[in-house]
Amino acid sequence: MTADEAFRPEVIDWLLDPANPSIRFWALQLLHNKSPTDPDVQTAQDALMESLVVKAILAAQEPEGHWGNPGHSYIKKYTATTHQLLILAELGAKLTPAIERGINHMFKFQLDSGHFSTIVPKTARGRASKASDMVCFDANILYYMIYFGYLDDSRVVHLIDFLMDHHSSTEGGWKCRAFPINPDSVFPANCFMGMCKALRAFSLIPETQRSLQLKDAIRKVTEVILDNRVYQYLRTSNGSRKAKVGWTRFGFPLFYNSDALEVLDTLARLDVHDERMQGAINLVISKQQPDGKWLLKHTFNGRMWHDIEVKHQPSKWITLRALRVLQHYYSR
Repeated sequence: MTADEAFRPEVIDWLLDPANPSIRFWALQLLHNKSPTDPDVQTAQDALMESLVVKAILAAQEPEGHWGNPGHSYIKKYTATTHQLLILAELGAKLTPAIERGINHMFKFQLDSGHFSTIVPKTARGRASKASDMVCFDANILYYMIYFGYLDDSRVVHLIDFLMDHHSSTEGGWKCRAFPINPDSVFPANCFMGMCKALRAFSLIPETQRSLQLKDAIRKVTEVILDNRVYQYLRTSNGSRKAKVGWTRFGFPLFYNSDALEVLDTLARLDVHDERMQGAINLVISKQQPDGKWLLKHTFNGRMWHDIEVKHQPSKWITLRALRVLQHYYSR
């Protein structure tokens, strides 16, 4: 495939349409290599703050900074505090006083170890908990903390240190009590979802600010993902490899879920080119429609503060991510 075959002018124009300023904000940067300080990019970001979805999310926020239950960052799913901060980051929102209040509220959930709990610790003993699983939760928090400019905050540094302390230098990744239910049914020794989400967050850290330990973790996690062909980490009863079917249905937003396209997007951000990505790249190509667009096949519509796109219809979010991935993969 060539760039000309994947990139159709009418599809690029569709993505750049000011009617969806979030997509325009990212497309200008990811496809046209515009700087975040470019006037067109900043205009798009100003506009997206007035979009229906961003306004609906911020309107649902309580004055103290939280969404929903102030003592639980994760319940009710898709409308709770951590979900809103994640989707606001993915939409391209600016850091506003309201979002700052949300982030400051999230720090109430951080344990002494640097790990984040889903509930506010009520005692010193609770805050001293040695719990270390649910890295996917920590990783999503790290993602939006970095996006909103908190990378150098001592509390975020503490979170990164926690992730480094619990990363397996031999197997790559992080243990989780939920992975796997049956060890014989998977190839990775550690949580595959968790490592994909962690790698996504790490990819936002500028290379000049990555410690040697972090760089080593990125290398090891990347190798595990490549060894498992991005989304083929399940083991059959006869020992052969098979795909995680849910990861072949592309969606946005994904929250704690992932899919092959999101992982490829992370690898593109890290400038990874490897032949073991080819099967996942072929999957992306196979999903392109005759009109050059991709469809939304997985959604949490009806469970968020505001729906995003329509299931089984052309998706600007999936199309943008797919074109960015293909642009990177075929750039060499």
